[in-house]
Amino acid sequence: MHWVIQRWLKVVSFGCRWFFAFVATFAFATMSPAADVPKPILCNSVVWRDGKPVELVNPFRPSVESLLIYKPRTEWTYSHHPHLTFFRGRYFAIWSNGHQNEDAPGQRILISTAARFDEWSSPKPLVDSITDTNGVERVLTAAGFHQHNGMLVAYFSNYGPKKETTHLMAVTTTNGLDWSPPQIISLPVCPNFGPLIVRGGRLILSGHIAFPYTDDPSGLTGWRMAGLYPNEMAATVTDDPASFWRVARTNGWGAAVCEGSAFQTDDGVIHVPLRSTGRQFRHRLWMTESRDNGASYSAPFETEFSDTDAKFQFGRLPDGRFFYVGNPVGGGRTPLVLSLSRDGVNFERNMILGEQRYEMAQPGRAKGGEYGYPNVLIHDGWLHVIVSRQKEGVEVLRVKP
Repeated sequence: MHWVIQRWLKVVSFGCRWFFAFVATFAFATMSPAADVPKPILCNSVVWRDGKPVELVNPFRPSVESLLIYKPRTEWTYSHHPHLTFFRGRYFAIWSNGHQNEDAPGQRILISTAARFDEWSSPKPLVDSITDTNGVERVLTAAGFHQHNGMLVAYFSNYGPKKETTHLMAVTTTNGLDWSPPQIISLPVCPNFGPLIVRGGRLILSGHIAFPYTDDPSGLTGWRMAGLYPNEMAATVTDDPASFWRVARTNGWGAAVCEGSAFQTDDGVIHVPLRSTGRQFRHRLWMTESRDNGASYSAPFETEFSDTDAKFQFGRLPDGRFFYVGNPVGGGRTPLVLSLSRDGVNFERNMILGEQRYEMAQPGRAKGGEYGYPNVLIHDGWLHVIVSRQKEGVEVLRVKP
């Protein structure tokens, strides 16, 4: 009986993919010439009940190593947007760090490093709080890493208390110890991750409704804007935690979409699953695609991949399989799940990486979520994940995928 149920679930999942592909083709106006081509729709293996994803199908609990690298008690107790990389024989972690509340004035970027997974340095500011010429403290948000030719780039966004004058900045190092002064990257964006390198070496940033690209391998110059906004908004659009609402209203979409995570399949198509949020949230990811190497994107369409209104990351393992890390079922951003796929469409294999409780030491505005905003690093045969815990602590985990 168990085998029959699993077989039925797979048949339903396959049928849903192609049915929703047909619907999506006719339901949305396209923004790129090739977007009219029917395509399989992203889906995963979960049980749905009353329109909600309630549990994983056959989850596996692998052996997971984990370590809290930051656990504040009295000061600077907001931590979020973590990112992880490996450079010059050391792990590097950065994250947004605020006094108490989410994305409040004075938010800075912290850094911690480690020669070994279980021995991390005491965090210190990589970029400390910035005050503008009017005496207003800015809000800094960690935006990921990029490496090229012996140089490590750490990105962060910079905007005002009302999300005004958003712009991207970066610091660089060649030895992991000495960092350059912050430099402005001419982009009005707040990326979710460091650049994805696609075919031909082009770099693409995953934002909310903007996905800028450059052919400069350093990732510091030559950036050009692209995304989901209409042409008439191109001169004024910004990509930050506020503007995606305006773009959704302008386009008349059924949901506001944000926090994309791009990956590329063997056919060259760049897929960007998107978090949907707001009143039209239906517990599913949306997605946009590019078939011209990131120059333009289709209108977003709803998929059959479950979501709990939380950030996630897609990517690819060295053996060619695709991965997803996020919170596809449950609530409160738990459990943390790794799902694997061989085709980049059907993510059938589920692994639970985390489901433990973190006790928040200090409350703050918009704080919460057990395993928030995961970022993935593949290194030395391990899949590493860095997460925020209740938007306060920072934890690293690793598993053999």
